[in-house]
Amino acid sequence: MPSKSAGIIAYRKRGKVEVLLVHPGGPFWRNKDLGAWSIPKGEYADGEDAEIAARREFAEELGLQLSVPLIALGQVRQRGGKLVTAFAAELDIDVRGIRSNTFEMEWPPRSGKRQAFPEVDRAQWFTLEGARQKINAGQRPLLDRLEQLTGGE
Repeated sequence: MPSKSAGIIAYRKRGKVEVLLVHPGGPFWRNKDLGAWSIPKGEYADGEDAEIAARREFAEELGLQLSVPLIALGQVRQRGGKLVTAFAAELDIDVRGIRSNTFEMEWPPRSGKRQAFPEVDRAQWFTLEGARQKINAGQRPLLDRLEQLTGGE
């Protein structure tokens, strides 16, 4: 059974629609850019409500609790098989104020040393065109759905 994630695409209108994407933290992602960015999302268990999970993951990755209504964007399957259920929320966030939770891993490999890394090392606003270049390819259909929803304006 594939793993499931739920997430939120925050968007704002500044002449054009802009979306908030996050870059994963940790040493494996340090020098990766195109295709490495994602919507703020995380895994959730069978029986857990996807919207509740999406709100929790948004808070964990950005340090912000959302109370605004969410619009369902449906589900996509990423290349590795993971199912991502996404929601959209119109809001404006100052990305300089984000704070992500952390995870630990052995680093450097086979060193016996554990280091903590932020789950998200940065967040940034992108136009839909720019986001399509940066986002994980499996999540691109979510941008198309958001564009249909907002009219791309």
